[in-house]
Amino acid sequence: MKRTLGLEGVGRRSAMDGILIEHATVVLPDRLLPDAGVLCREGRIERVAPGREMRAHCGDAGALEKIDASGHYLAPGFIDLHIHGLHEHLINDGPEHLAEISRLLPRYGVTGFLPTLFPPGEEEGAGVLRRLAQAESPGALILGFHLEGPFLTLAGALPPASLGGSGRERAQSLIGSVAPRRAIFSVSPDYEGILDLLPLLARGGAPVFMTHTAADVRQTQAAIEKGVRHATHFYDVFPAPPETDPGVRPCGAVEVVLADPRVSVDFILDGEHVDPVAVKMALACKGPDRVCLITDANVGAGLPPGRYRFAESEIEFARLGGPARLTDSRTPCANSSFPGALAGSGLTMDRAVRNAVAMLGADLPLAVRMASANPARVLGVHDRKGEATEGFDADLVLLDETLNVVQTWVRGECRYA
Repeated sequence: MKRTLGLEGVGRRSAMDGILIEHATVVLPDRLLPDAGVLCREGRIERVAPGREMRAHCGDAGALEKIDASGHYLAPGFIDLHIHGLHEHLINDGPEHLAEISRLLPRYGVTGFLPTLFPPGEEEGAGVLRRLAQAESPGALILGFHLEGPFLTLAGALPPASLGGSGRERAQSLIGSVAPRRAIFSVSPDYEGILDLLPLLARGGAPVFMTHTAADVRQTQAAIEKGVRHATHFYDVFPAPPETDPGVRPCGAVEVVLADPRVSVDFILDGEHVDPVAVKMALACKGPDRVCLITDANVGAGLPPGRYRFAESEIEFARLGGPARLTDSRTPCANSSFPGALAGSGLTMDRAVRNAVAMLGADLPLAVRMASANPARVLGVHDRKGEATEGFDADLVLLDETLNVVQTWVRGECRYA
């Protein structure tokens, strides 16, 4: 059976023995493989080979659903480490909103994600998180829960109620509430008592992120020694220390992170959250394997410019894919008490990849690696996700010549076309 791309088959498992994507330009970590075939069975990539070799291999391989990629780019599916909302949906609003975000994400090339929460208050928080942990993944796979709080010193645009807690008991409650899924915490190295909490937060090899911090060199180094291994929406809410000795540029968390090879970073590459030169510097310091792209998407991401409700506030997008900014009519947030303050973005991961090519001059293998293999490494799933490689999960996205999404598969099932 051979077909061109279409809507038939979306959301169902093929009755065939597997799928064969032919005439694809496969995006490998370091190069492009033109006119290639990718054979997938039982949710995994069985073989990647040049077209002629693949056709010889599949000559007697049984009934396959054959898809003509027409020369388009076939890349590993994107993994978003930091996303709060999409279209009309905010993850904090409940499991039905989370499930809808999962369903929508494959249209943007995303096959796995970390739903990111500002933890609710202690009284209602456990129930909210338990319900979210039971949410289904009808599209992109939930790879854990990213808790942006409560162990942060700077609120940014987060509701003040999501910050602070009772230390170890609060952490154990949050971890238990999202079980059996992993809880992945973003913390501030300068949060009081964080060094004692880090062994608990990093249990079982869970990565611990840092963000929203004014930590000095010593505090940041101590947190890294205790297990912090990633900095999220790097540069944003990482204020520089004040200059106390005129002429001497002070160092803080940013410099420690850039200097330590154990720590990876991610960026909101929308052209406003951070100057692209900072991303280029991180690539120079970290190399191509430790820099990731995220969206930090808020309600309204993926929709036309306009105003949208965010928690008790209101945000506005001036352009498609641009940053979200608080408006005059919002309820002030603790450390962003002025109109126009940043409150996440309107990015989607496909647009972030296009921005990496346009703003950084990155070639396509590097831009895709920043959206797939590198996030998979952060999560410790790089042995099965993040590459269009034999033995890996068949999480794949087909991109046209302008890098717009044509089709997305999650574990070999078409979830968007």
